[in-house]
Amino acid sequence: MSTNTLETPSGKNKGTENFPVGSFLIRPDLRVHVHAYYDFARQSDDIGDNPDLPAEEKIARLTEMGRVLDGVSDAPYPAAVRMRASLAETGVSAAHCHDLLRAFIQDATKLRYTDWDDLIEYCRYSAMPVGRYLLDLHGEDRRTWGPGDALCAALQVLNHLQDCGDDLAALDRVYLPQSVLDKTGATIADLTAKQLTPGMRRTIDLLLDDTDKLIAEARALPLLVADWRLRAETATIVTLAARLSVLLRNGDPLARRVKLRSGDFARAVGAGLLRGLMGRAA
Repeated sequence: MSTNTLETPSGKNKGTENFPVGSFLIRPDLRVHVHAYYDFARQSDDIGDNPDLPAEEKIARLTEMGRVLDGVSDAPYPAAVRMRASLAETGVSAAHCHDLLRAFIQDATKLRYTDWDDLIEYCRYSAMPVGRYLLDLHGEDRRTWGPGDALCAALQVLNHLQDCGDDLAALDRVYLPQSVLDKTGATIADLTAKQLTPGMRRTIDLLLDDTDKLIAEARALPLLVADWRLRAETATIVTLAARLSVLLRNGDPLARRVKLRSGDFARAVGAGLLRGLMGRAA
């Protein structure tokens, strides 16, 4: 492998994400660690999604990134080096990083999903570790993991629905479960259309029904979080997830990008701050 191109930045950053990443709501002393984790996730995801790398090269690079994280390789992965230093300082488990690598390695070869459970199993490694990392970084009780997992899985599915056409076009990857496509009469070929077919509309709506159940479960998270800043952040994200679900239900992700707007963020932050200052549930 070339020592100059092990990381393949896509140009995406915290500002291009749907949801806040280590925002001003997070404790100032912890933001640097949240940003290190985000950068590790971003760089590893960019390798997994690089359309110019063959599957075996993606797997090799992501595997080596894990070795750098563990301190057994000095290959040039700056994000993994920074993450290793952050973990050493905070004492948070490296498992939350290795789980991400597992998901992105899976992305290199697994291009289709059979049913909802199959998709959620992917979210277990691609999304849930993010919430678990943040909760562990703040020293939160492990009972927060359940609603945290639900929130992260919901965010992941919402992202898949936003990008369903692009994922097929760029990577021949389809996260929409085949069982749902079969139920609605939609086909993967429908994702190449300029707008949603009736069957694909039904597919997205059914997946949003299940996603809304995850969001409902996630509403318990801010009530359990002890740190008021993290409570405000999680409440903000729950609100944004619910809003994006509504936008996707009323929008067409094949016709144009369905995304949150500045007003959505402003309202969600206001509500999040209120929830954070009110205190958690007894």
